[in-house]
Amino acid sequence: MSEDDAFETELAERLVEAFGADGGVAGEAASNAAAFREEYAETLTVEAVIAAIEEAPYEGFEDRFDAAIGEFAAENEDCTDSRAYRLSGFGARGADPSIGS
Repeated sequence: MSEDDAFETELAERLVEAFGADGGVAGEAASNAAAFREEYAETLTVEAVIAAIEEAPYEGFEDRFDAAIGEFAAENEDCTDSRAYRLSGFGARGADPSIGS
């Protein structure tokens, strides 16, 4: 198993455990985080993702995950659009410019 696969698998499991996320949603979130990690943040850890979600100012898991990805993107000057990595994608919520600012 590659390091990227291990990151994605561990993150999906932790999202279910820590936040009670549905397995399918947790898998999608982990896949999105892994893609962001591969593209922009090679040193991103499972612990950092979990901590960012815990700190997000929203109630629902999906909104909290999206906010965390937005924050990671805001910290990375090379990432100008994090919608591809958010669970809400390119929809109205995913396009909210206040997330990650």
